Amino acid sequence: MLSVVALAGGVGAARFLEGLVQVMPPEQLTVIVNTGDDMANFMGLYISPDVDIVTYTLAGIVDPKKGWGIKGDTFQALEVLNQLGFDTWFALGDQDLGTHLARTAMLQQGWPLSKATQVISKSLGVRCRIIPMTEQWVPTRIVTDVGLIHFEEYLVKRKAQDAVEDVIFDCIDSASPSPGVIEAIKTAEKIIVCPSNPIVSIGPILAVPGIKEAIMEVAAPCVGVSPIIGGKPVKGPADKLMEGKGFEVSAVGVAEIYKEFLDVLVIDKTDQPLAARIEERDVKAVVAQTLMTTLTRKRRLAQTVLKAAERQRPKS
Repeated sequence: MLSVVALAGGVGAARFLEGLVQVMPPEQLTVIVNTGDDMANFMGLYISPDVDIVTYTLAGIVDPKKGWGIKGDTFQALEVLNQLGFDTWFALGDQDLGTHLARTAMLQQGWPLSKATQVISKSLGVRCRIIPMTEQWVPTRIVTDVGLIHFEEYLVKRKAQDAVEDVIFDCIDSASPSPGVIEAIKTAEKIIVCPSNPIVSIGPILAVPGIKEAIMEVAAPCVGVSPIIGGKPVKGPADKLMEGKGFEVSAVGVAEIYKEFLDVLVIDKTDQPLAARIEERDVKAVVAQTLMTTLTRKRRLAQTVLKAAERQRPKS
């Protein structure tokens, strides 16, 4: 049975996965999701933004315009909190709030994050397996010219306006992969790096001790999709973060970040002139339409990625 593992985080990954589960059996897909964005005690709740974006999208209930949250959700609870004088910079919809309440309750009862994630995703009808990268809290913090800020505060509250000096994955050295992560990688026939922010969405996953090493050791080919098109991110502040870490903001920069383990990088037609530079990094470049503006395009991109993995021999 074909086994595919995808590393994912954020809206770009979720949209790609929406197409992927339509061109392969969802039951054969394991999605390892970034939890560096997690907030362990926001309004007393444990919030897991990337896990929820992926879960809601694969459940078919995500807000299609925003790419996060639940479509048709209301914000009455948030309005009350605002009236009571609380800072409501992180928008929690009323239905979305139910997810956070359930997750927090399960964690308080001693359930591990991976088990809570499984219960929520299966309850919402998701057929593939979603695993958080680790069960420990490993917050991503951004070093800016105004101080050290949690990534969600940098992105949402401060709207990514601050200059990035560095990115830190707190407590990552003492973290361990969630149960099932390493086993899924070792038995995978194909590994996909979704079109996510390479610094703060995929970076934390690779930083969990043992995960990148497992990917490098496995025989399965690894194919990535560049989230940078024409020198700009499709969504989010990947440009500022890549610059802050000293990488070129381009598909070449993405290849540089992943070159230790990546076999193929799928890039947009706009970036075809960069193919030779990418291949100088021992990463094969495949050119395709990568902007996912319709469900048809999502499916086609997913098919391209799967085919690229079939044609590629894994690195020796």
